[in-house]
Amino acid sequence: MRAVVQLIKEGSVTVAGKESGAIQKGLLIFLGVTRDDTQQDAVYLADKIVNLRIFPDHDDKMNLSLIDIHGEALIVSQFTLYGDCRKGRRPSYSKAAAPEKAEELYSFFITQVEGFGVRVGTGIFQAMMEVRLINDGPVTLLLDSHKSF
Repeated sequence: MRAVVQLIKEGSVTVAGKESGAIQKGLLIFLGVTRDDTQQDAVYLADKIVNLRIFPDHDDKMNLSLIDIHGEALIVSQFTLYGDCRKGRRPSYSKAAAPEKAEELYSFFITQVEGFGVRVGTGIFQAMMEVRLINDGPVTLLLDSHKSF
């Protein structure tokens, strides 16, 4: 399971002209699921993300977590995180999970984040989405539950 995590001041997702999710200060999490992922990957990644000490403290040092600041999370599914661009000019998505499995683990990941008391906004699985955000920092991190990078 992969995530692109961005520190944001606010963010929202719109599908077909209707807002599906919006948050204030917190994290925008683009989440990709691979064929080999299990619920353990979702548990690991949710715990890792909500406890990352990437928010500034009173001395402006990255020392506080999403939980510490009572921040929110906007979670958006994104199979393209498993796009392999090493060969040719068209990405291969062969490592991405089948939609049924991906949706199940995406939903499970959301419940894991909510289990930490974090308010969550979401996109709509497999929909064409418009994602708006005000990046803070900017701070953008890449995480992989298989620790491949």
